[in-house]
Amino acid sequence: MAGKSSAEREALERQNVALMAVFERSGFDHIAPDIIQPADIFLERSGEDIRARTFVFTDPSGAEMCLRPDLTVPACRYHLSHAENPAAERRYCYLGPAFRFPDEFLSPQEFTQAGLEWFGAPEAIAAEARVLKLTISALEAAGLSRYRVSFGDLGLFSALLEDTEMPERWRQRLRHHFWRPHAFRELLDSFCAGRGAKRTSVSPLVDRAAAGDTLAIVEAEIESRKLPLVGGRDLPEIAARLANKAADRQERPLALPKANTLNAYLAISGEASSIDAQFAAINGGARFTTARETYAKRLYEMEELGLNPRRFHFAAGFGRELEYYTGFTFQIEADTPHGPVAVAGGGRYDNLLSDMGAPVTVPAVGCAIHTDRLKAVLA
Repeated sequence: MAGKSSAEREALERQNVALMAVFERSGFDHIAPDIIQPADIFLERSGEDIRARTFVFTDPSGAEMCLRPDLTVPACRYHLSHAENPAAERRYCYLGPAFRFPDEFLSPQEFTQAGLEWFGAPEAIAAEARVLKLTISALEAAGLSRYRVSFGDLGLFSALLEDTEMPERWRQRLRHHFWRPHAFRELLDSFCAGRGAKRTSVSPLVDRAAAGDTLAIVEAEIESRKLPLVGGRDLPEIAARLANKAADRQERPLALPKANTLNAYLAISGEASSIDAQFAAINGGARFTTARETYAKRLYEMEELGLNPRRFHFAAGFGRELEYYTGFTFQIEADTPHGPVAVAGGGRYDNLLSDMGAPVTVPAVGCAIHTDRLKAVLA
């Protein structure tokens, strides 16, 4: 869409005023984060879709910058620069432009995003239910009456992974690839294949690393072959990756039933309030049981706020869009002649602020509404 007419701008503004009124009445401070942001955190922690569609440029000093592709990270940076104590509870809301290369229906290069972020909430599960309720209330205040709510829970997956006996480095790699389903399946299969599996051109180097000083081997190999360092990795990082590959060669394969349990969990899908029967069929341990209790408590908190989880859909694999999510995730869709369109989404991201420099872990949950999509759906 090449710009907006005065009538279109006024209609969008009326809608957005209705959205923000819900957030502000609920005690969220209306902030205006910077539009131009350092690119690194977006490129490192956002999903592949956002990374591929972010406008990145270099400033005169050589630093990589970007036009913000969403407002969660800018709101986190605002919090870290303004809050005396990053761990103290703060509630923010915002409304402003974001920028992505267009790649789907109703996605112009510049679009308006409304949202809220809740940092340091004393009751995390209640805050998650409250954020979902506020998102729905804002959409309804703008005029949306027919929609679908879907959600997932990365906390359940993480708990099941912790209950699965395997080297910790394998868990870290599986967590890293949760957002890339194809790579996740290949990696899990490789852990089951066992010693000597999938030998490659670097296998002799891996074999040498199993019996020697890995860093010295890497330094000698790079020097002898005059290889350039690429991808931003230094020698110790390359040596650590090689050491992990060498260690993997010595590990017992992951038992196939354990891999099947992980795959079976990720295939779970159904009506949110009736899903526990499928959870019960999973051979999880104590951590998974605790995560199931957290899930049940979240449904209770939703009901206390007047929401009806029987109308919501749960999918264990949901949440594979943004890599900074750590727990509860949700999405709200509306139907259009072109098919369902996501108009809002959000979730928990407890590690993002510490990744950005906070001295402590700061619990965080938020939502974002794509206001241009919402206006098109309502029209």
